[in-house]
Amino acid sequence: MFDYFARLVAAAAGFVALTLGFQLAATVPTTPARSAATLPSLDSLDLAEGLQATLVAQAPTITNPTNIDVDARGRVWLLEGYNYRKFKPHPLRPEGDRIVILQDTTGDGVADVTKVFYQGTDIDAAMGIAVLGNKVYVSAYQNIFVFTDTDGDDKPDRKEVLFTSIGKDHDHSTHAFVFGPDGRLYFNGGNETGAIMDPSGKVLVDRAGNRVEQKRSPYQEGMAFRLEPDGTNIEVLGYNFRNPYELAVDAFGTVWQSDNDDDGNRSTRLNYVMEGGNYGYKDEMTGAGWRARRTGMSDEIPRQHWHSDDPGSVPNVRINGAGAPSGITMYDGTLLPKRYWGTLIHADPGPNEVRAYPVHPSGAGYSADVLPVVSSQKDKMFRPVDVAVAPDGSLFVADWYDAGVGGHNMSDQTQGRIIRLAPPGTRYTVPAFDVSTAAGAARALNSPNHATRYLAYEKLHALGRGAERVLATMYRGTDARARARALWLLARIPGRGARYLDAASRDADPNIRIVALRATRRIGADVIPIASRLVHDAAVDVRREVAIALRHDQSPRAAALWADLASQHDGKDRWYLEALGVSADQQWDRYFGAWLDRVGDGWNTPAGRDIVWRARSARALPLLGKLATDPAIPVADRLRYFRAFDFHAAEARQRALLAILATPAGASAELTPVILSQLDAKAVAGNEDVSAALQRALPAVRGTMKYVDLVERFDVRTELDELIRLALDKPNETVGSEAARLALAWGGAPRFGTILNGPDDQAARRALSVLGRNYTRAVDTLVSAVALDSTRALDLRRAAVQSMGTGYNGWLRLVSLARTKQLPEPLKPTAAAALFSAWPELRDSAAKYGLAPPPATTLDGKTLPPLMTLAARGGDAAAGSAVFTRTCTACHVAGGTGTDFGPALTEIGDKLPKSGLLLAILDPSAGIAFGYEGYSVRTKDGQQLIGMISSETDDEVVMKLVGGIQRRVPKSTVVERKRMDVSLMPQGLERTMTEADLTNLVEYLSSLHKTR
Repeated sequence: MFDYFARLVAAAAGFVALTLGFQLAATVPTTPARSAATLPSLDSLDLAEGLQATLVAQAPTITNPTNIDVDARGRVWLLEGYNYRKFKPHPLRPEGDRIVILQDTTGDGVADVTKVFYQGTDIDAAMGIAVLGNKVYVSAYQNIFVFTDTDGDDKPDRKEVLFTSIGKDHDHSTHAFVFGPDGRLYFNGGNETGAIMDPSGKVLVDRAGNRVEQKRSPYQEGMAFRLEPDGTNIEVLGYNFRNPYELAVDAFGTVWQSDNDDDGNRSTRLNYVMEGGNYGYKDEMTGAGWRARRTGMSDEIPRQHWHSDDPGSVPNVRINGAGAPSGITMYDGTLLPKRYWGTLIHADPGPNEVRAYPVHPSGAGYSADVLPVVSSQKDKMFRPVDVAVAPDGSLFVADWYDAGVGGHNMSDQTQGRIIRLAPPGTRYTVPAFDVSTAAGAARALNSPNHATRYLAYEKLHALGRGAERVLATMYRGTDARARARALWLLARIPGRGARYLDAASRDADPNIRIVALRATRRIGADVIPIASRLVHDAAVDVRREVAIALRHDQSPRAAALWADLASQHDGKDRWYLEALGVSADQQWDRYFGAWLDRVGDGWNTPAGRDIVWRARSARALPLLGKLATDPAIPVADRLRYFRAFDFHAAEARQRALLAILATPAGASAELTPVILSQLDAKAVAGNEDVSAALQRALPAVRGTMKYVDLVERFDVRTELDELIRLALDKPNETVGSEAARLALAWGGAPRFGTILNGPDDQAARRALSVLGRNYTRAVDTLVSAVALDSTRALDLRRAAVQSMGTGYNGWLRLVSLARTKQLPEPLKPTAAAALFSAWPELRDSAAKYGLAPPPATTLDGKTLPPLMTLAARGGDAAAGSAVFTRTCTACHVAGGTGTDFGPALTEIGDKLPKSGLLLAILDPSAGIAFGYEGYSVRTKDGQQLIGMISSETDDEVVMKLVGGIQRRVPKSTVVERKRMDVSLMPQGLERTMTEADLTNLVEYLSSLHKTR
């Protein structure tokens, strides 16, 4: 959620006890401090049929809630983010943020008692809270704390560190814990978590034997975890997410979450977390970003974004478009209307809504529909960031209430509220359960509330055989979810669990058969007998679970069982295929070999081709080669098989590709460039077949990025003239800029100089344009000479100044020329305009030497009124569209028009109110969206590149420069790399438009909504 301040900017943008002083929990009445007229109203909410909203609490009693939980007594616990992000160096509340308890003692749904459980700067704007018995788990970036209230007085008696992480103070760090039906804890972390460590800082090793860190060994980016309540036996359930905010675990042990995209790409998603799965945010093998060019890359952004066409990327349940996906929970209650029973309920503050997902089986995976719960089209400050279910089945919603949704910024520190949703007229009650008895605990086990189920589970597990009778009765019932919860506990009764699991594996309900497999693994029993029974199950999702159960199993029978499963693949079900892949992890040769020995020459079927594509076995490589060269398969489809080579060991891959290159198919115009782009150029240096292939391929791909890539990869310096021609033909495109970069690196500056000094002014202007994006020392000499040559046409000299204004080195040159009084008077206005996008300190320096920026007003000389006054004004959206085209399309896309640099704005009206849009325009550095931070990279040839990091591998950084130009920078050439503290969007954009233009622009942006 909080990385998503979707903005109108090109934004670069064992336990160890601690000694502490506790703040006593003060009980105070909830009293408003200002009139109701100044507080947000629930009247602006759009409630689904059958729901009524009640205001539980609001500012100033509580402010800026980031996460909530509801305890077994029905009390709401919340974390505040008053000291959120940018205020932490100088916190607004020096005492730190609070853990607050809200209690309704009258049943009207309104909190009449407020308690402060804990306050401290060590939990400022923490992202996750879970209340389980007398323990409170708080995920606070680098630390995951466990507070223990031993005497029940609502203040902590101990504070301990369960885990630490490398994750800095960042929204993409650790998130909330939840309790699962198997008695374990679950949580996740975003792609700034770094690693999960013990309190001493030692990186944990999971049950699979892997270090729990984001270093592609094998885990990278965001991760989902499972562990015992005491912190032992941690498992990584899935990885390569961007920023999942919370997990939800249903009664059968299926794990769900949402995940955020890189802002503006309309690719947020809902995930079923398949155990062991890679979820494709970054390239599995190289760590490259999703924009990095690769063989067979889809044209669809969501498929690009999640590497959906790569073998080894688990599918998504659904793509939700633009948003800021946050808290999620499984609704196991019956108080809300029946359509919500058994659904996932999800808070998404981006489009200002809470929605429900009815989930349906889809092959071996799932699909989901969407049902509205609550939203607000009138009040775009409504920012639901979390949801939690109370013991009576009502739903609590935490409303961050702000113009934006994080992104390291907040516009209003005085707001925030908790809302209860229930059928109209429903009083708030807390069902009474006597969890001290087996019967009472069994009833409590079916509570819709996590904390209540936790107490019930712990009691029933402690009772052991003393709870068997009531659990067996529950298991023999008709409610599948209740049966599953009972089975998890029955399985753990010593000496008795096996008989229940055996019976469950024969149950008519496939979900119960799935629980039988999962519970068998939970108790550490041998899964082979039950897997053997279910390997031919009629339900594909049961067979999926068999596959997952065989992961890392060393039993002699495991490979044959995998072959049985693989033989049942239908060639259509990607979920099933990925389960097979997860299953074969670390044992591909054994598992794949067993299948291949069984099918023999009959492997080449739709299902067999799928398995070969997904396999990571050396025996799959020759089969991949046959598929890649099969003339009966369309070339576009064969690219899929070429991409699969990238997931095999380098040396074996190289041999296979060279063998293909020597075939007629490999010599074709369509496939030769593909093969060459996947070869290791250094390893094949001097290979005559490769040299001949290059000579065939280059003419066919001239004018494209494929051409530039191949020329650079194989160091074909005889193509220098062609690179320069390409640079001049396409000076404002990535391909032209990259051609110029390579030409300059190969000594092409004198040839550009000849063009600049030649008779063709149009060619000279194109050269100036492309050279400005590659501002080396040699380029500086060429461009400065044109600018200072009084014999050249004034418009050409101005073009040279504009060329200097495209990057840091050019800005420095302009300031230097002004300081030394070498800059001619006619060029000063152009220089001042060019420096408008420079860093603030450079602009200030330039102003001292006569290159003053426009006055700090609008273009028509007006001083702007307060932001909220501007936000209240109406404007002309049609006129604002023209302002957008003139002012914003150099960096943003809206409705298919513009440049892909900053976040896309096609649906920005669904995300930000007018006040949020104005804040982003007038103060672009107030909150820089994650992934859009600016970087300055200085290279050995003297270039100082300013832009965003689009992709990064072990060997190179790909920068995205202003104008959407992609620049590959080998790490071996980087001298210095710094993250910028300010946005790439210049301060003072309002100076380039009139006050009316600004109002109209905001009106236009507010009109951009998702098609409904």
